[in-house]
Amino acid sequence: MRKKPAKPASQEPNSLDVVDRRHALKYLGIGAIGAVPLMASARLMDGLVRDVVKGSQTDVQAADPGPATTKSGRIRQWSMIIDLKNCDGCQSQGTPPQCTTACIEGHLAPQPMEWIEVYEAELAAGGTQFIPTPCQQCENPPCVKVCPVGATFPTPEGTVLIDQERCIGCRICMAACPYDRRFFNWGTPPIPPEAALADYDADVQVPASRGTVMKCDFCPDMVRDGTLPFCVQACPNDAIWYGDLEEDIATNGRTIVKASKLMAENSAYRLKEHLGTKPRVYYLPGHGESVGRDARDEGRIPTEWPWIERAEGAATWTR
Repeated sequence: MRKKPAKPASQEPNSLDVVDRRHALKYLGIGAIGAVPLMASARLMDGLVRDVVKGSQTDVQAADPGPATTKSGRIRQWSMIIDLKNCDGCQSQGTPPQCTTACIEGHLAPQPMEWIEVYEAELAAGGTQFIPTPCQQCENPPCVKVCPVGATFPTPEGTVLIDQERCIGCRICMAACPYDRRFFNWGTPPIPPEAALADYDADVQVPASRGTVMKCDFCPDMVRDGTLPFCVQACPNDAIWYGDLEEDIATNGRTIVKASKLMAENSAYRLKEHLGTKPRVYYLPGHGESVGRDARDEGRIPTEWPWIERAEGAATWTR
C-alpha cells in the first residue's frame, strides 16, 4: 500500500477534544492502527478458524467471537463519519478512489460490486462533490423487514449482515434498500481463485456465491481484532472516521476525537434522513476543499478489479 502523505496542519480537527491516543485505543480496542496488506486472504482465514489447545490436543473449529464490548461490558455501537471536505475522489492521487479499491481487494469482492462506491453529485451552487457511500447500516433497516427467510439481520453492534448460506436470491431486500447498496451475484462471481480456500462466514462474505446478495459489512471481524476497516486505512486524505457511539469516540487512523463533538462542530448529516432509517453513517459537508479540490474539477478514474483475468470461468455483468 502506498505510504500516506503527511497531512497539512489545516486538515487537523479544529477545537475538538482530542482524546489521549493510548487511552482511546484501549477503549476502542484498536491496538494496531497502521496499514495492513490489502490482499487479506490469509488474514481472513486466520479470523475464521482458530486453534483451541487443550492439553496436548489441538481442536480446529470455527470461532464465534460474540459482539465487541467496552471495558465496562457494554456492547459497542459501530458507526462511520465521512468528511467530504477531505474527499476529492482521489483526484489528487491520480488513481481510482482508494477506499473502493482497498475494499474490493480486501474482501475479494466480485466485479462490478463497489461496496463503498464514490458517487459524484452536483452541488446546488454549481460544481460537484464526491460522496463515498458504503452500506448505511441503518438502525431501522427496511431490508431486514422484508427478507422472507431472515438471511439479512441486525447484530448487537448495530451492523446489518447477510447470510449467503440462507439467502434464496429473491432480491426483495435490494428493492427495499433506499440507498442502492446491495448487490446480486447474477453469474459465477469473478473472484480470485484463492477466495475458494476460505471457510464462509457472514462476517466476511468470502467466498462469493452465485445467486446471492452481498454488501458492505462494516468489517466487524477486523475491528474486533484491533484493525481498522480497509476503506479507513486506505484513504490518502484521512476522510473516513470509524467509531463507537457507545464510547463516543472515532478515529481516522491518524487522529482520535470525540465523535459527537466532531459531528456537532461540522454540521453532520445523514443520507435520506426523512425516511426514518436512522443510518449509522454520518457525513460532514464539503467538496474536497480542505485538500485543494476545486468543485469544478469534475470526474474521477474508474474503479478496477485486479483479478478478472485470473477468475477462470467467471461471468461478469452490469448492474
